[in-house]
Amino acid sequence: MPPAVLQVLPALASGGVERGTIEIAEAIRDAGFRPLVASAGGALVADLERLGVRHVALPLATKSPVGIWRNAAALTALARAEGVRIIHARSRAPAWSALLAARRSGAAFVTTYHGAYNEGLPGKRLYNSVMARGDRVIAISRFIADLVQARHGVPAERIRLIPRGVDPRRFDPALVDAAAIAAQRAAWGAEPGDAVLLLPARLTRWKGQAVLLRALPLLPANTRVVLAGGGRDGYLRELQALAAQLGVAGRLRILGHVPELALALAAADVVVHASTDAEAFGRTVIEAQAMARPVIAADLGGPRETVDHGVIGWRVTPGDPAALAALLAQVLAMPAEARQAVGDAARQAVLARYSTAAMQAATLAVYREFLA
Repeated sequence: MPPAVLQVLPALASGGVERGTIEIAEAIRDAGFRPLVASAGGALVADLERLGVRHVALPLATKSPVGIWRNAAALTALARAEGVRIIHARSRAPAWSALLAARRSGAAFVTTYHGAYNEGLPGKRLYNSVMARGDRVIAISRFIADLVQARHGVPAERIRLIPRGVDPRRFDPALVDAAAIAAQRAAWGAEPGDAVLLLPARLTRWKGQAVLLRALPLLPANTRVVLAGGGRDGYLRELQALAAQLGVAGRLRILGHVPELALALAAADVVVHASTDAEAFGRTVIEAQAMARPVIAADLGGPRETVDHGVIGWRVTPGDPAALAALLAQVLAMPAEARQAVGDAARQAVLARYSTAAMQAATLAVYREFLA
């Protein structure tokens, strides 16, 4: 029986970590190994099962010490029953259970360090440190690789730098026709000649939606903002109140989760990344670039590696609405052909450096270090 690789994460609802889990499960299957995924479930379980990958439902979203201990026992039993050779943890709470299960079952322990992880509260560094305890620690950007070494003292030989990837089967401007783009823009209330700014990110304060809203009154009246991403109702109401206060409520659309993100990206004139905390990588940036969209990104964290300023996009001082508005005005004033040339160059750069296939191959190479 082929060896099994078990990935563990809190849930399979939506997001980059979840999508990456599915992409790696597909690669494990195609390489002739047996992929397993354990999580608390969610909408993306159906995508996993369409690939023929087994999902094991466990309450891995819990942060309770008792729950973590119980999950460790369940993962240990699963690893022993299925001949799991590698347990790959993608989030902190389930990683503690996975670490115990790996040590008890004899499986190798691999982690992907997906975030910069705040350390503001007592004990947070210890809690975060589980992501640095892997036999191999996958860092999703050079920024994260440097952070893991500096914060946790992980030696370079245990770290593998594997950037996130974009799937050209899903993010290809050639697959979206002009009629669909026009219909999408009309659904957002955009008139011909309007400029549409799209910020695709979950609704949480550090993603910078409020920064973009504060920049909007400084831009021409035909500029519209579209926010794509789910989040908490409380923050949603804050954004709506801020838009009303700024007098731009009529120029704002908040969509919630968008299943057809490629179409939404294609329908935007400029895609904005406005995070005020350092992004570990910033997957939506490369997705927008893959769709040949001009991107403006906050100048910190992962986007410093994916956005070559003035060549395949632009970077801006984070948390500064005036600076963002000034750069947006500059980009929107460019001839459409010049702006599209930047988008086209961005697509070529992403396909060369940040494809899903490259991420899958590099991750399989890590697994083979233990499966040889």
